[in-house]
Amino acid sequence: MQIISSKKVNLLITLSSAIIILTEFMLYTYIEDKAFVLFTSLVLLSTFMFVMSRYLIRRFLYSKIRMLYKTIHDTQFIDREFVDKVKHIDILEEAEKEVREWSEGRGSLLMQMKRQEEYRKEFIGNVSHELKTPIFNIQGYILTLLDGGLEDENINRSYLERTEKSINRMIGIVKDLESISKLEYGELKLLPERFNIIETINEVVEMQEMRAQKHDIKIIFPQSHSIPKYVEADKKEIFQALVNLVVNSIKYGKQGGKTHIEVMDMDKKLLIEVRDNGIGIEKDNLPRIFERFYRVDKSRSRNMGGSGLGLAIVKHIIDAHEQSINVSSTYGEGTSFTFTLDKAINTKA
Repeated sequence: MQIISSKKVNLLITLSSAIIILTEFMLYTYIEDKAFVLFTSLVLLSTFMFVMSRYLIRRFLYSKIRMLYKTIHDTQFIDREFVDKVKHIDILEEAEKEVREWSEGRGSLLMQMKRQEEYRKEFIGNVSHELKTPIFNIQGYILTLLDGGLEDENINRSYLERTEKSINRMIGIVKDLESISKLEYGELKLLPERFNIIETINEVVEMQEMRAQKHDIKIIFPQSHSIPKYVEADKKEIFQALVNLVVNSIKYGKQGGKTHIEVMDMDKKLLIEVRDNGIGIEKDNLPRIFERFYRVDKSRSRNMGGSGLGLAIVKHIIDAHEQSINVSSTYGEGTSFTFTLDKAINTKA
């Protein structure tokens, strides 16, 4: 379809009007019934002007909107296809719809970019704070030793042990950052295998028992779970997820509290629960609980050590297995984390 400029549209309308007026003048001159001629002429003129204007305006709008369609969709239109489409739709309504959708899409994209920028700034601030704390501690210990502490055996040993703890904390943060980076970018390749989840949970309990005793917390895994239950998953990663959940329950547990671990049968899946009767999580904080470095009680959790990435790593591990993880909590009463795993095929468990 040939593109018509606005000047051509005006010229065609003017010429058409002139022809009709000239015809009316001739009829008015040679026909006696002047009123009939005048009425008929006005009707014909109005009809012709409406049809001609509508046709020319649609052609003019087509030439403009066609470029808009190309811009929105970033593609080349075939004129014939576009003409066929115009025959069945109101081009102005369709154009308005397309522009509105394009605008909403760009608005949504801008909001998403803004949120990502906020998360990026928050993440950088959190990383800086997490690394700055052990670095300043190490600096303080070394300065104390250099100022004469080295000569005192009791002081130098104590400060060297504290320095070692701060270094280990930094190493832990870096390792967790590396792990979560691999998980987020899909670089961590899962190695699924058939293993007994009951045995794995018992290993986690044994490993964390001393930590729990230091905080006067008891880890409870009922003996009723003595029957093997086999799952198909990456054993190493699931072990890490369980460790992180148990450690989290100990960190936020109450003195004399308990951490319960349960395994429930769900047909083709198993549901694993790690539940405590600790301080709990406020409702407003629940949506962000799996974010990197997010801490419900910042002062308490930093004093307890850790990188602040434990739950984020758990979430990524479970997501990588294409399973679900959920959290429920009552502030002041405790928190429950549950996640699913696929049962291993061809087993009775």
